[in-house]
Amino acid sequence: MTGLELKTAVEAGLEEIRPFLQRDHGDIELVSIEDDKHVKVRLLGTCVGCSVNQMTLKSGVELTIKKHAPQILTVKDVSGETLKEDHRDSIDL
Repeated sequence: MTGLELKTAVEAGLEEIRPFLQRDHGDIELVSIEDDKHVKVRLLGTCVGCSVNQMTLKSGVELTIKKHAPQILTVKDVSGETLKEDHRDSIDL
């Protein structure tokens, strides 16, 4: 599978699971696919901080993504992580 085909397959998996999350006022977005094996997603809405979000991630999201893209090994939620900045503006004084 090419990179674009893999992304399309992962997005198809997210589209399949999304209505169930939205029914409970949550959502999900794809953050990245690393080494064509590891998917990072961000849970949104009421999914953030939900007491069963890890179960939803493993039993729902991960299984659905793997159904569409079997080579995916892991799915990780990065909702609580701060993204690193690639650079900062500098000001000459």
